[in-house]
Amino acid sequence: MTVRLHRCPWDFYKLDAHPCWKVQKALDERGIPYQVVHGPLRRGKREQVQQLTGQDRYPVIELLDGTGYREDSKAMAEAISSGRWPGEASQT
Repeated sequence: MTVRLHRCPWDFYKLDAHPCWKVQKALDERGIPYQVVHGPLRRGKREQVQQLTGQDRYPVIELLDGTGYREDSKAMAEAISSGRWPGEASQT
C-alpha cells in the first residue's frame, strides 16, 4: 500500500514554483511510492481534501493511516527530502 498524493489536475505544469509539482518531485527523488489523486481545480469542490485536512488547498498527502499531511509546499518538500515527514516511519 502506498500514500496518496492529492494534487491539482495540471500534471503538465512541472515548474519548481508549482506547489503540487514541488511535493511530487520530492517524493520521486526519495523513491517514495505514491498514488496520484487528481482533484478538482475549483476550491469549493475539494470535499475529499477538506475532510483530510480541514481546508481546501493542494497538495495533500494521505498517509497510510488515513490522515492527511499538509503544510506549505516548500516545507513539505523539505520535510520529505530530509526524511522528517509524518509518512517516513510507515515507508521503512
